[in-house]
Amino acid sequence: MEIMSNVLLCSIITVISYVVGVRVFRRFNRVWLNPLYTVTVTIICLLTLFHMDFESYSSGTGIFSLLLGTATVSLAVPLYKQIEIIRKHLLIIVCAVLLGTLTGVASVVLLAKVVHLNQTMMLSLIPKSVTAPIALSISDSLGGVPSLTVLFVVISAVFSLITGPVLLKFGRFRSKIALGLALGTSAQAIGANRAFEWGELEGAMGSIAMITSALFMSLIAPLFIRLYLI
Repeated sequence: MEIMSNVLLCSIITVISYVVGVRVFRRFNRVWLNPLYTVTVTIICLLTLFHMDFESYSSGTGIFSLLLGTATVSLAVPLYKQIEIIRKHLLIIVCAVLLGTLTGVASVVLLAKVVHLNQTMMLSLIPKSVTAPIALSISDSLGGVPSLTVLFVVISAVFSLITGPVLLKFGRFRSKIALGLALGTSAQAIGANRAFEWGELEGAMGSIAMITSALFMSLIAPLFIRLYLI
């Protein structure tokens, strides 16, 4: 009975937070009010109000983790629809995402050297440009602090989502493939979601960029750390 009550309370908190977040976003239509962030803030406030620790909340929201996995798998549908275009431009896609991932990691390492960041901070910052679950795994394996990594991922995604479309418009980029890859590589899941608002091809490119950049990051990050520590 106690477990059911916990699941019910956690589900109510999650649903209410999401509804509030979506309504606020639709009401003001501002990028920085994306539900990903407003919902997080709302949940933190509600957990504090009900004096609930994160472990209890996490154990009571397993159904949403399952649904998230299902939603992630559904991204394969637009990829399948655009499979011919992906095959045709595969080399360009791989090179573009690889370059974007390398630039992200290299910029963090250079920043760490310039401003003398301590090693723990740098290791937490390196995976900032990939989707949160992968970033957490990479951060933990490198010796970073996962909670800091989540914060950096959120900040990076918000910044990319706000500035990315502006820079792409200023640069007069017209290629749907380029637009999707740019947002998917820099802003990850919410970037891919924004790309879908532009069109199915842009969204498919955003999704493949998100997946590919995570793969590249898991391979590149340890190499950069070894070079940095030499």
